[in-house]
Amino acid sequence: MTTAVPSAPRFEHFPRAPRVLGVGTAAPRLSWSISGAEDGFTAAAAEIEVTTSHGRTVHRVDGDKQVLVAWPSEALSSREAAAVRVRVKDGDTWGSWGAPSTVEAGLLDAEDWAASFVSPVGIGGLDQPAPIVSRTFDVAGPVRSARLYATAHGISQPFLNGERVDDTVLAPGWTSYDDRLRYFTYDVTSLIVEGANEVSALLGNGWWRGYLSYLGERALYGDRLALCAQLEIVLQDGTVQRIATDESWTAHEGQIVEDDLYNGQTTDLRRDAALTPRVPVEVVDSATAELVAPDAGPVRPTGMHAPVRIWTSPSGRTLVDFGQNAVGWVRLRTRGLAAGTQVVVRHAEVLEDGELGVRPLRTAKATDAYTLAGTGEEVLEPVLTLHGFQYAEVTGVPDLRADDIVQVLVGTDLERTGWFDSSHDLLNRLHENVVWGTRSNFVDIPTDCPQRNERLGWTGDAQIFGPTGQFLFDVSGLLTSWLADLAAEQYASGGVPHVVPNTNRDRVDDPETAAWGDAATIVPWTLYQRAGDAELLRRQLPSMRAWVDRIAELAGDDLLWRGGFQFGDWLDPSASPHDPRDAKAAEEVVATAHFARSAWIVGQAAAVIGDAETAAAYNLLATRIRAAFADAYVTPRGRLMSEAQTTYALALEWDLLPTPSQREEAGRRLADLVRTSGFRIATGFVGTPLVCDALIHSGHAHLAYRLLFQTACPSWLYPVTMGATTIWERWDSMLPDGSINPGEMTSFNHFALGAIANTLHCAIAGLEPIEPAYRRVRIAPVPPAQLDRASARHESPYGEIAVAWERVGGEFVVTATIPAGVEAEVVLPGSVEVVTARHGEHRWSIADESSVRVDLTAGTIRDLIDDKEAWEAVVAATTRADLTPRGEEHALRLVADYLDAPAGEASFIISEHIEGGRGFLTREHPVHAEVAAVIAATARVAA
Repeated sequence: MTTAVPSAPRFEHFPRAPRVLGVGTAAPRLSWSISGAEDGFTAAAAEIEVTTSHGRTVHRVDGDKQVLVAWPSEALSSREAAAVRVRVKDGDTWGSWGAPSTVEAGLLDAEDWAASFVSPVGIGGLDQPAPIVSRTFDVAGPVRSARLYATAHGISQPFLNGERVDDTVLAPGWTSYDDRLRYFTYDVTSLIVEGANEVSALLGNGWWRGYLSYLGERALYGDRLALCAQLEIVLQDGTVQRIATDESWTAHEGQIVEDDLYNGQTTDLRRDAALTPRVPVEVVDSATAELVAPDAGPVRPTGMHAPVRIWTSPSGRTLVDFGQNAVGWVRLRTRGLAAGTQVVVRHAEVLEDGELGVRPLRTAKATDAYTLAGTGEEVLEPVLTLHGFQYAEVTGVPDLRADDIVQVLVGTDLERTGWFDSSHDLLNRLHENVVWGTRSNFVDIPTDCPQRNERLGWTGDAQIFGPTGQFLFDVSGLLTSWLADLAAEQYASGGVPHVVPNTNRDRVDDPETAAWGDAATIVPWTLYQRAGDAELLRRQLPSMRAWVDRIAELAGDDLLWRGGFQFGDWLDPSASPHDPRDAKAAEEVVATAHFARSAWIVGQAAAVIGDAETAAAYNLLATRIRAAFADAYVTPRGRLMSEAQTTYALALEWDLLPTPSQREEAGRRLADLVRTSGFRIATGFVGTPLVCDALIHSGHAHLAYRLLFQTACPSWLYPVTMGATTIWERWDSMLPDGSINPGEMTSFNHFALGAIANTLHCAIAGLEPIEPAYRRVRIAPVPPAQLDRASARHESPYGEIAVAWERVGGEFVVTATIPAGVEAEVVLPGSVEVVTARHGEHRWSIADESSVRVDLTAGTIRDLIDDKEAWEAVVAATTRADLTPRGEEHALRLVADYLDAPAGEASFIISEHIEGGRGFLTREHPVHAEVAAVIAATARVAA
């Protein structure tokens, strides 16, 4: 008997759980990992046991496939449940059966729905209290099972007999409501009683009718709230009782008098819902083409933070710091306050001048207000809103106690799948900030920010952050749903909305923009690389092709995408706070690079699904675009028309340079641009995910890490030094003096610039997928001299893959854990040997050469800048001599055109080019001797 045992099967897109309810497919695909595999184990086959109410069947799957395996049995019918377990064959020997999982289908056909959408008559209008829709019913006998299927125009919170059916909030979430509206399935068996029962649902404005987008609009989808609910009860004798929304239901007002995602919730606890008049409901049009089951987990509370500090602000207000910028709301307990007391909670991400910094919220009020009932101890908590905040201001509660207030964390119920750690505290905090940015901005859809009057599904942000987000969390289901909306809302021209779901309703098409529209191709391709879902590519390929075809039309015969509106390298740090498009990188170079990339991706995607004709056509197109790019923008030597870090990074990472010599020169030029920037960030949204990788892959890893470990502004670590707990929208969202960036658009929780975490995972820790779903990985750490150790682990579809390295006694030691089904290609630092490793625990070592320094006596100024210790000493000397009063930035500007000059000439070049016409200092000036001593010292260290 083999010791290899499969895990309980996992059903596509859903978190690892023994039970999945309400899937929207009759044939859910299965994945499993394998534990206990010994050396030499090879999965020759698997058996899948499926048990339904019709009996037990066993199905054989030959080979070693264990990810997204096709449903082996008869298709499930609506409401049908199946228990599934797996065993695997090692050679000629079958192993033990793994633990079972249970899957239950939702309502798969329109005919399964007896419920209508019903809306209150006379109440529940705009600017009126949130309505509750309900119905009473009797149950004649003991209950075997009960399911509630529910959705809404707006957001709903269902109850049975006064109890919430589960902890889901903001259901059914936000989709392209015209095309797809989700319903949720709830197991309510334990809430049904024999005799009298009541089913009800609180309705809120949500995305359907609340304020939506920065244009100040609301009710974009309709001005009436409505519920569609179907309760199905199976009695012990097999009788089925169905209670569906129709005109027999009634409605009444509750305690929530105002609700909005941006502005907050106002609640009057004195209002007794039981005493408010009942009004009829009427059936309204569904306004949606299709009701669909969720592809991922719901939005729900995922944790809590206690306050780390409560104090009084300079203006006398009570402020609370929860220690972490996050998304959710405040839960507050009051004790013994009189009826009619007003309690108000305001939210903000940062402080400014000792008070809440609310300017970044723009018009979002982010305020929850309560009128107390005076019943003694009262718990105040909203349910129909959401805030992004670290700080809260509480009024109306004297002597607020720390044990009476918490920050409730709310987000999509995503499974954490990726981790990173190192010996550098600031780097670890940066990575943690990326994690929190992901949690905050994957709330039902991938959003740009969670706090101001925006919170939209910006396509560029999702595209840029894709690899990082998909390492850290299982976002496959969430992104699968979002991509379905993208395809549904794609314009007839093939253009892609800037935001998905599209809030630009009943207006002309958004102009096509590179990097943003390319989400149509890049996001599904990245998702395929990380999750291995070829069927996703099949579904999305028409959308992908339509986008590339549209850009081909715009580019014309020369295949150069020029003119028109572009976001460009958005938020280049050199841009004005009031003009985030003003980047160094030429827009047409950025746009044409993306055109080439997307055409190549379509060719690759078509090949994956077996469409050879389409693959050939788009691969040829990509080749022609690359040639056009090189002819128009690249010199024979390898310099680019647009001298910006972003353009060089794009050209290097996306194979846009035809010859090895051009690639070498482009890498050298990128390195010089990074040097002369003082190792400060000079990229916006487009270049930031690529610049460090481009440096590493072109042989300049040490410069990538000087850039990464920089703490001056702008840099990745500057916000960390300023106390950031999430990734900021701007490199300087908060200025060094503690004031908020003056730009109108400033968020302190924006995941896009956190895309650098992909470099931490793949290059620093050395864990990179090279085949879809991590079927093959490359373990090849490129260790920074700044670290003594680093590690990463990822819960892949095959199981956990872990890589760690450390410097020990002159050796560089790498350890790895590889699950069954995965093969690793291992390359140690400084070695060209490739070692193949399969499942199990592994250890390798090689001599550690991290401390080697260059002898600068024969080096250039370029070499001098690369030696951080020596260069800082030179800058300190020239600054003391008043040659570079503005420090490093000043010194770099003076030597930028002399990087090939001898290192020993640095002080002479600086002195010759200082402002003020003082001219060349004599060779006897002490600064030259001081610099010479610094240079000479490197020779001794190198020796």
